[in-house]
Amino acid sequence: CREQKSFLCRLCQGEELKSDQDETGAYLIDRDPTYFGPILNFLRHGKLVLDKDMAEEGVLEEAEFYNIGPLIRIIKDRLEEKNYTVTQVPPKHVYRVLQCQEEELTQMVSTMSDGWRFEQLVNIGSSYNYGNEDQTEFLCVVSKELYNSPSGLSSEPSHKAKVRP
Repeated sequence: CREQKSFLCRLCQGEELKSDQDETGAYLIDRDPTYFGPILNFLRHGKLVLDKDMAEEGVLEEAEFYNIGPLIRIIKDRLEEKNYTVTQVPPKHVYRVLQCQEEELTQMVSTMSDGWRFEQLVNIGSSYNYGNEDQTEFLCVVSKELYNSPSGLSSEPSHKAKVRP
C-alpha cells in the first residue's frame, strides 16, 4: 500500500473497520463513485489527474474520507492557488488634485512618496505679474494605485514618486 494510514490500505490489511461486504467478499463503501476514479488513480500513480468538469472540492471530500494525506495537501494547495488567482483584481487608480504656487511646486513633487506619481500640471493663474508677491498658481494632479488585499485596499509602498517625462 502506498498510503499506510489510508482507509483502503487498512481495509485490505484486515483491520476492523465499519464496512459491509457482499456475498462475494467485496466491500460496500457508501460514497459517491464519481470521485473515486481520481482517488484510485492517485493511489496507483501518485499523481492527481482530474477531468475539467470534476469538482476539486468533491475529490477533496473523498480524499479526507479515505485519509490520503498527500492527496489532501495537493488538492488544498490547488484550491488555494485557484482562490489566489481569482482574487487578483486589477488595481484601482486614485487621483488627487493639489493646488500650489510656483515656488512650492518643486518641493511638492520631490517630497511625494508612498506610491504617489505625478500625472499632470495645469496652470490656473495668470501669466501676468502685477507685483512681486503675485505668483502663478498650478493644479498638480497625482495618482496612486490601490490593490485589493484580505484586509482591504492597500498600496505598494515606494520611497519616491515617479515623474513621467
